[in-house]
Amino acid sequence: MALSLPVSGMAGDTIKLGVAGPHSGDLASYGLPSVNAAKLVVKKVNANGGINGKMVELLIEDDVCKPEIATNTATKLVTEGAQVVLGHICSGATKAALPIYNNAGILVMSPSATNPALTKSGDYPNFFRTIAPDDAQAKVDVDFALGKLGYTKIAVVHDKGDYGKGFAEFAKKFIEESGKGKVVLYEGVTPGAVDYSAIVQKIRKSGAEAVIFGGYHPEASKIVGLMKKKRLKTTFISDDGVKDMTFIKVAGKSAEGAYASGPKDNSKNPLSKVAIEEHKAEYKSDPGAFYENAYSAVLALLNAIDKAGSTDLAALKKVLQTEKVDTPVGKIYFNDKGDAIGVGFSVYKVENAKFVEVN
Repeated sequence: MALSLPVSGMAGDTIKLGVAGPHSGDLASYGLPSVNAAKLVVKKVNANGGINGKMVELLIEDDVCKPEIATNTATKLVTEGAQVVLGHICSGATKAALPIYNNAGILVMSPSATNPALTKSGDYPNFFRTIAPDDAQAKVDVDFALGKLGYTKIAVVHDKGDYGKGFAEFAKKFIEESGKGKVVLYEGVTPGAVDYSAIVQKIRKSGAEAVIFGGYHPEASKIVGLMKKKRLKTTFISDDGVKDMTFIKVAGKSAEGAYASGPKDNSKNPLSKVAIEEHKAEYKSDPGAFYENAYSAVLALLNAIDKAGSTDLAALKKVLQTEKVDTPVGKIYFNDKGDAIGVGFSVYKVENAKFVEVN
């Protein structure tokens, strides 16, 4: 990364990069990889002299993926002087926090918040993301279920949240418009419930060949566990909120054969290999969910600050929308809504306790 242009519009001795997401609780496995990504990129940038001599400072705040906490998190980051923000992780938390950043003129980039309205509504002109939106993801899952697997009867279940319900609504829409399949059940479940026997029984009675689930791994692991316990043969297909090793660890053998969409495999990209090796060397483990998307977001943010010579929102947006940047998820730039051009989804299957790309 070239870090030589003169910098203006950046008060203070450091460039403050906020990192917001779930760093504790059930969904910490989605947020902590982004913290690690930010630390690794910033460590390299600072070792190389920073940006025009200014060191990049990380401000890390936990929102537990809860909208009501995310507003406090955003307020704290603004108060502490964050100039750009990596985050948030969950769509509901992101939606709650964005107006606060927008009022402060702060650019926000998420590696994982996929709710389409976050960009397409035009309500959040300060928001960008390095992941494709849920309508694209739902299309991939529906095409896979109807085309690749040849199913015609699909149950669609969601967790009632901004992310899960939004994904499910698009899945239902695409099934109904396809002319190839029928939605035999459409229903929401309550997150955190102890028992999901009722929804599993409804799936059985519906005669569904597959269930497409919109939500996160805590609920998904319980549902697949009950499906296996009740010897239900229905195929389980879900989203990137489930494509996390925690799902496999919690569900155990019940996860075998389940499908989940997620960011495309970037293993042939040299920058992806470098990013993953850096994580292994620093943290002695494989990176988790959205790590490469977060690593890419930090590269894009810091490159924009460098090229713009400023942290001004308008200046950063202009760079992000016109300058391509090499990242672990590809050579990307952003459209006028804030969606990354050059990223997409694949479907993965759980085989021998690992996610294996199938298309």
